[in-house]
Amino acid sequence: MNYFLKFILVIFIILLSSCKNNDEKISIIEERDLDLQMIDAYNEGLNLLDDNYPIRAAKKFNEAELLYPQSLWAPRSSLMSAYSYYYGSYYVDAIEELNRFIEIYPKHERIVYAYYLLAMCHYEQISDEKKDLGSIIDAQQNFEYVIKNYPDSDFALDSEFKLQLIKEILASKEMYLAKYYIDREKWIPAINRYKNILDQFETTIYVEEALHRLVEIHYKIGLIDESKKYASLLGYNYQSSKWYEESYKVFNKDYEKILKKRKKQKNKVSTLEKIKSLLKNEK
Repeated sequence: MNYFLKFILVIFIILLSSCKNNDEKISIIEERDLDLQMIDAYNEGLNLLDDNYPIRAAKKFNEAELLYPQSLWAPRSSLMSAYSYYYGSYYVDAIEELNRFIEIYPKHERIVYAYYLLAMCHYEQISDEKKDLGSIIDAQQNFEYVIKNYPDSDFALDSEFKLQLIKEILASKEMYLAKYYIDREKWIPAINRYKNILDQFETTIYVEEALHRLVEIHYKIGLIDESKKYASLLGYNYQSSKWYEESYKVFNKDYEKILKKRKKQKNKVSTLEKIKSLLKNEK
């Protein structure tokens, strides 16, 4: 009886081992099959993107990610989905996809590109400095994040360039608001807007005009010393600027007369020179 039980036990162990090997083989086959399906879906997404079908491409990349989420290609598929939306100018969808990527794959080797692309999605939605600041601020924050955390990356340099453009946009908004207040003779809010440009956007193209407007407004409301202070600052830094010339007019009411007189004198000199040259030729 004991021999019979031992025989049964051996047979059971053999069968159990055989089933385990079969399960492993089936698991390997299924894994390979999923891998091939995912690669096919990924390549199909690339083809759709090349054929200019960004939405269909994005969905196909999402399909590739879902087919084999443990694969190294899964995060790449997610990022390509975001890029497809960005390529097609579907920025809201791209932002949603990028936020998901950053949350799920925070340690991925291409995370810097995700932040850069996120910044670009917000940047591309900036249409008018007079409208809401939301897109401008979001773009600015993400570009600054790239520069701070990945200063040696290829994306940091372009982020710096884009930040300068954003500063120009923000400065132009300050100029627009200042003009709005000037038209309504609200001098203090206008002055504050121009001062914001000097304090926060001193590298932009609007600094010269802002200085001139400060000269103009302070002179108009009777703060002559303040007006002269800004005129001196303008003259020291931008003496060849047209805005310095405009500020000069503020303090010199006879500027136009002086200018006309100088032009007449130049014309007289040039006429005399012509006469002299004619007399020389006759000799």
